[in-house]
Amino acid sequence: MSFGVLVVIVLAGLAGPLLGSSSRFFVPLMVGEILAGVLVGRTGLQSVNPADPTVSFLAEVGFAMLMLTAGMAVPLRDPRLATSLRKGAGFAAAVAVLAAPAGLLCAALASHGHAAVYALVLASGSAAILLPALQEAGAGGTEALATMAEVTIADVATIVLVPVVLQPGRVTHAALGAVLVAATVVALYAVGRTLEPHSWVHHLRHLSKQRHWALDLRLSLLVLFFLVWVARRSGTSILIAGFGAGLMVAAIGGPHRLSTQVRGVAGGFFVPLYFVVLGAELDLRGLFSEPSLIELAGALVALNVAIHVLGALISRRSVPSGLAACAQIGVPAAVATLGLAEGVLSSGVATAVVLAALVSIGVSTAGVQLLVRSERDKVTTRSPVPVADGR
Repeated sequence: MSFGVLVVIVLAGLAGPLLGSSSRFFVPLMVGEILAGVLVGRTGLQSVNPADPTVSFLAEVGFAMLMLTAGMAVPLRDPRLATSLRKGAGFAAAVAVLAAPAGLLCAALASHGHAAVYALVLASGSAAILLPALQEAGAGGTEALATMAEVTIADVATIVLVPVVLQPGRVTHAALGAVLVAATVVALYAVGRTLEPHSWVHHLRHLSKQRHWALDLRLSLLVLFFLVWVARRSGTSILIAGFGAGLMVAAIGGPHRLSTQVRGVAGGFFVPLYFVVLGAELDLRGLFSEPSLIELAGALVALNVAIHVLGALISRRSVPSGLAACAQIGVPAAVATLGLAEGVLSSGVATAVVLAALVSIGVSTAGVQLLVRSERDKVTTRSPVPVADGR
């Protein structure tokens, strides 16, 4: 790792805003960042080595901060959330049931085995992709909240199961790790709630605002890194730790400047770095040298869209909701990383899984646009039509 490599990564990260600046099409920032990562990584110029320990560590920090911002974006104080969770749970359950036979079908079509892995990937969602996309697009209606709830439930549930599916012998260990992280989040939340009313806390926060100490940001990062450390030590995923920290901050309700500060640190450097490094890990040359791997990626994309749209219709959600919920990245990335490390998946299969996830982001983007258009149409329909005076 050097400052020259850092320059390349930051420069590649600028592809996100460049593609996202289009006024005609909504393109999530991470799409441009991943594509730029492909260009500078293993497939392209090989200027960024994702296996470098420093690069890999910074990417892990970026993923943790990505999940922190995703958790902070969950509208826990919105009175519609309880209803949305019930609707989202039904949606997630329908997708999970459909994912099991879809995983078997994908394994049969691609002739690469790993039916359980494909079922897990197909059942997953990506709160890290969908929540920022919905925010950027301005979607906040009931349908959007239900979709957000479904993806959040699917994301957390499937990420917990990744080590279980890839390493069946560690089921108990992975479950205990997830419970430990959740218990730590609850304990820290209780401490935060207990300290919040004290006058000295308000005094410190007031001084922080006056003197630009960014105290709330420092404490949020302290909680995040502590939870990530607990997750690592207990053998569970960084995703759970980061998302749990974000949910805790959202539940306590930090000041508006905290969200701005977190987005500045995360969105300005660490999150783009994560997506650029993820793109740099992909080996598209190896993928295209074996036709069966392309068939595998195509089957994953087609089945992902099919089960999410069908799951949406079964749970009485709209087709745009099903398309928006197709976004996948966290679970496929975790499956690829852990599968390669444990020797469960080949490099080609891991790349096919991540490539299918990248295509799913494009499908989800189209779904988000349709969802926003649907919400605007409903608002227009409900608006009273002015009646002419007649005088």
